Amino acid sequence: MLDLNQLGDGLPAITPSFGKALAEAAGVCLESQGQAQMTRLTIRGHVSVERPLVWPQVTEQTRRTWNDTEEATEYGATGIAVLIARQELGYFAVERSPKGTGIDYWLGEESDSISLERKARLEISGIRNGSSNMVRNRVREKLRQATPSDGPLPAFVIVVEFGTPLAEVQMK
Repeated sequence: MLDLNQLGDGLPAITPSFGKALAEAAGVCLESQGQAQMTRLTIRGHVSVERPLVWPQVTEQTRRTWNDTEEATEYGATGIAVLIARQELGYFAVERSPKGTGIDYWLGEESDSISLERKARLEISGIRNGSSNMVRNRVREKLRQATPSDGPLPAFVIVVEFGTPLAEVQMK
């Protein structure tokens, strides 16, 4: 299960309050596409699995807060992607990357004592409602975008599409 409410616990690079906001944005995006609690998210690519999704209750106030669909999609995809990175790849988001680096987050390995050492890179994108082909094209675009930060560390691209819902995970 991918429980977006867990984002409220925070991660090394995501405060609890920002985590709750990411979860809210994802909930608004999912519900805008007719998804119900426990709908199954298909994760494909580097990881192939289906997980039920749970998110915070979406109220009218939540909808008004996240009324900018582009921003809601970006932040909602971020919430889902960092949970996929943690749960399916074993990485925590340990540091936000500045614009222009080609990635969104630096990832660190999951362990009993969380190390903030950079072990991988993560680029994220969201699509409110699109075809499987649109998702693949966005993944290719994001793999190219990650090039400025190329080095010895692997890069993961996660594109979240809310209409299906689907998340494609690829490694560079």
